[in-house]
Amino acid sequence: MMPGHHLLSLTVFAPLAGALLLVLLPKGEKALLKGAAFLVSLVPLATSLVVWARFDAANPGFQFVERAAWALGGITYHVGLDGVAILLFLLTTFLTPLVLLGAWNSILKSEKEFLISMLMLETGMLGAFVALDLFLFYVFWEFMLIPMYLIIGVWGGQRRIYAAVKFFLYTMVGSLLMLVAILYLYVKGGSSSFGFAEALKLALSTKEQLFLFLAFGLAFAIKVPVFPFHTWLPDAHVEAPTPGSVILAGVLLKLGTYGFLRFAIPLFPEAAGLCSVPLMVLAVIGIIYGALMAFAQTDIKKLVAYSSVSHLGFVMLGLFALTTESVQGAILQMVNHGISTGALFLLVGMIYERRHTRLIADYGGIARKVPVYATLFVIVTLSSIGLPTTNGFVGELLILAGTFQEGLRASAGGFYKPTLLVLAVLSATGVVLGAVYMLTLVRKVFFGPITNPENHKLTDTTLREGLVMLPLLVAIFVIGLVPNLFLGKSQAAVEAYLATYRPRVTAVRNAPASAEATADKPAGKPMIAEEH
Repeated sequence: MMPGHHLLSLTVFAPLAGALLLVLLPKGEKALLKGAAFLVSLVPLATSLVVWARFDAANPGFQFVERAAWALGGITYHVGLDGVAILLFLLTTFLTPLVLLGAWNSILKSEKEFLISMLMLETGMLGAFVALDLFLFYVFWEFMLIPMYLIIGVWGGQRRIYAAVKFFLYTMVGSLLMLVAILYLYVKGGSSSFGFAEALKLALSTKEQLFLFLAFGLAFAIKVPVFPFHTWLPDAHVEAPTPGSVILAGVLLKLGTYGFLRFAIPLFPEAAGLCSVPLMVLAVIGIIYGALMAFAQTDIKKLVAYSSVSHLGFVMLGLFALTTESVQGAILQMVNHGISTGALFLLVGMIYERRHTRLIADYGGIARKVPVYATLFVIVTLSSIGLPTTNGFVGELLILAGTFQEGLRASAGGFYKPTLLVLAVLSATGVVLGAVYMLTLVRKVFFGPITNPENHKLTDTTLREGLVMLPLLVAIFVIGLVPNLFLGKSQAAVEAYLATYRPRVTAVRNAPASAEATADKPAGKPMIAEEH
């Protein structure tokens, strides 16, 4: 470990240390517990901002690297951060304090245990974004499952046990297959290391790659979730308490898309070439299906849940189009979705605390009673549908532009020449459908006559709720107006990434006959990103 290069470890484990501190505090001191948890969550935010300030955007390799022997068998504590992960790392530390502040009055039982679970979950998420040892990544990946299961199962709604068990089973199935694939890579490499860099050097045939890609890919596809592995998500969102929904949508789902970008494509590029168009087809199905299902919902929270299926379909499309614009847009859209959808879940939670109903039909005309709340909801809605000057516009535009660009390239020759262009056109309909279901929701909830007498008693946004929403609103407009402030951090890493892996993916994607001919031949060794 280099002197002074412990910022990542401090950021990752500060929440866990805070959780251990909360164990020592008296259970009856609720205000003390909440205040302590909130202050603890500010520590990783502060250290991540230091990481952001010191991060060298021109360096495409891993920075702030720490490496130490951890266990026998070549298992190492190896962490680092590059331009691919830094935005998601910062998003995690940004959302957690807001979630804890937003949950101040919404969790009414076992508050101490809830706060401990939230802080443990933050450590798991941050660790997964910086892990450069496959075994270490798996440990953090599984570690997240425990507190999230508790958050849904203990503090969720009436069907919380069903939703928690479904979430657990779906995730575990994919995770176990990924573990088998990790062990295969370990044995293939001589049983000496679980290192990500060492795994990249392995010469794997395309058939080996394909099976391993499917094992990793299933775990990541379930987490995204990619259609048709999405059925756990609406139940988990609806039954989870508001803080759980925000973290689930804001960060946890991104670990699936991040997994494809960080591990599945680099480790198995030829297999990614074989699977990329089927995955892009599923992504576009998810975009349209998620939007139509959202439009059909009568529960506000379930509508927002299905919108995540649609929005993350755009991210998957951008990742596998594999152009600079599409990958940059996908990374930024992961952040945008975390901010916008996280804000929507917070707003849904605020109105639920007042009315104890999420049914759209129970509202109507409430803008005149809660004008500040209505204004906040409309702004976040415009961000979600990608209005220019908001964050959602930049990400979706880059993804669509990059996908069209790749479609035009493929049309010059190759097996899939009409497919990518058709997918690009169909994906654009998701933008329109997104505006339809979100603006329809706004009209039904906030405008027209007040037909339900209970809505006359509604009170407007409190100071605490305003403080929770203010940073999210600032992020919406800063990203929308100055996107290069964020895109600049990932540009060098994305360009190096594509220079290494894009040729191998597209060679197989655009010429499957050639790929089949070399299916049993070991793939070439990729360039390894340098650590700094």
